[in-house]
Amino acid sequence: MCGITGFWSPDGLNADEARCTLTAMTDAIRHRGPDDGGEWVDPAPGIALGSRRLAIIDLSPAGHQPMESASGRFVIAFNGEIYNFQELRRQLIELGYRFRGRSDTEVLVTAVEHWGVRGALERCNGMFAFATWDRQHFALASTATRWRCSCVMATSPARTVSISE
Repeated sequence: MCGITGFWSPDGLNADEARCTLTAMTDAIRHRGPDDGGEWVDPAPGIALGSRRLAIIDLSPAGHQPMESASGRFVIAFNGEIYNFQELRRQLIELGYRFRGRSDTEVLVTAVEHWGVRGALERCNGMFAFATWDRQHFALASTATRWRCSCVMATSPARTVSISE
């Protein structure tokens, strides 16, 4: 499976320093995702998300992470598998959503956009961990299913750091 990293510093970030730190974090878990890696940084609210990808479901670049929702409101870093993603994808298509690729990550970020984090989680059947950033409400949600292991989260007054391996 993949691996995700990230940190949040509510007082803001230096974009270059944050990207350097994030790259070091994602490089440390390169063995979890040899097919692709990515970093996403929004310096003003101080959020940084990273990902290493083992491409299994969607082998195309359309599965690249961290991934933005179609509207750009949500950004997600995802590790795991949603077993019922094809069913959720069909439901979202019926609701008018269109997809660029075929990944469960894109289905999840679209589900979060439509139903919210809680509503998406209630509908997802799988084994996963993810972090999603709401750019409109400046809100970070991070969760893991009870079967997902090797998650590390550290907090301090200035920074929260999370890694899922």
